[in-house]
Amino acid sequence: MLDYRRIVLHRLATLGPRYLPFADVATKDVPLSRLLRLALFQVTVGMALVLMVGTLNRVMIVELSVPASLVGTMLALPIVFAPFRALIGFKSDMHKSALGLRRLPYIWKGTLYQFGGFAVMPFALLVLSGYGESFDTPRWVGYSSAALAFLLVGAGIHMVQTVGLALATDLVDEDDQPKVVGLMYVMLLFGMVISAMLYGVLLETYSPGRLIQVIQGTAVVTVVLNFTAMWKQEARDRVRAQAMAVAAPVSFRSAWQDLMQNAGMLRLLVVIALGTFGFGMADVLLEPYGGEALGLSVASTTKLTALLAGGTLIGFGVASRVLSQGGRPSSTTLNGALIGIPGFVSIIFSAYGGGTAAFLAGTLLIGIGAGLFGHATLTATMRAAPEDKVGLALGAWGSVQATAAGIGMALAGWIRDIIVALPSDAGRSVETPYLAVFSLDTVFLVLAVLIAIPLAARRGTSRAAHVAASSQSNPVEAP
Repeated sequence: MLDYRRIVLHRLATLGPRYLPFADVATKDVPLSRLLRLALFQVTVGMALVLMVGTLNRVMIVELSVPASLVGTMLALPIVFAPFRALIGFKSDMHKSALGLRRLPYIWKGTLYQFGGFAVMPFALLVLSGYGESFDTPRWVGYSSAALAFLLVGAGIHMVQTVGLALATDLVDEDDQPKVVGLMYVMLLFGMVISAMLYGVLLETYSPGRLIQVIQGTAVVTVVLNFTAMWKQEARDRVRAQAMAVAAPVSFRSAWQDLMQNAGMLRLLVVIALGTFGFGMADVLLEPYGGEALGLSVASTTKLTALLAGGTLIGFGVASRVLSQGGRPSSTTLNGALIGIPGFVSIIFSAYGGGTAAFLAGTLLIGIGAGLFGHATLTATMRAAPEDKVGLALGAWGSVQATAAGIGMALAGWIRDIIVALPSDAGRSVETPYLAVFSLDTVFLVLAVLIAIPLAARRGTSRAAHVAASSQSNPVEAP
């Protein structure tokens, strides 16, 4: 009998290095099949992001008539934990365990948070929709329960993603760490595309009951995939456990100061924040804009997330090729922000005669720009990381990125609602509040470009040169 599993894995391993970005990071000790299995935690993160930022935000704003400011605030609640991503990564670097485990305990805790949030979420939506016997339940119960659900899911996402990426870098050599993190993010986008398409099919005929079933199914799939991803990924190491037990304690403040001493690091974090504001503020309003201004259905706007994620995947692929051929992350960062600017211009033009075609084209451009921008800034941050502080560096990038994204989403919702609440006039159309936010996105990207130009103009050294010269001057490659 043919071993179909072995045949499939062989074909995947053969095609992977050619068609899958970062797949060349696989080795005999860490095959591509193991890396892809570990990347399942990114698939669950992608599922959660599509469900919350894509489907649920449109349903609550359009179908349930929840104010966009309140929805944006709920989606921004996870930023309460975002600044702690650097601390989470640092704690996993320094975690003491009798078995020598560092990453798995944190991934499992994050998985439980994700499941808990999805367990609460259906009941909150029942109250918000007045579905069934919940019609006489006070609305504040639904709002508070929904806030708790988003908070738990967000906390789980931050913990699982930060520590999971750190675990991925533990499995490969230092020079391949940016590649394996890039592979993990490609799988995140893959999970977003697949889940967006699947949610679109499942919600083709929308009803509150069907939405609740989708959320419950997501909770179960999250636990199964995350458990599969963790299985036999981190070996028990008693030597490391003994070394950690006798090692001198290192404070988070000291480790953070060491990271910030790298040339251009602070400017890079500012660029990450501004660029994420630019790309992230639109996330909470793209689907409602498509529904209200262009008349797209729930299924169509959910599939729009797949288009955005697909564009981001293209951006990651292009960035992978450019950087692997010697391109500098700072230049790629600049190009990503520059591509996003005409993307938002195209979306704005969709309200002035461009229609759905301009809207879809702009969404694709935004995705491509975000992919280039995200991978380049991630690579720059990784290259600036101290040898034993990979988790801290990943956490620093994630802290700034997630905090800026959360604040941006909340700000977008509030701006939209404030404009809607203003006294109406005959010249204001339904798309005006949305276009104001999209214009602000463009401004933030322009600012990111201006601040990134000195980084792109700076000539840096390679990582190998840095290692060779660290005993003399300890310079770091300019991001």
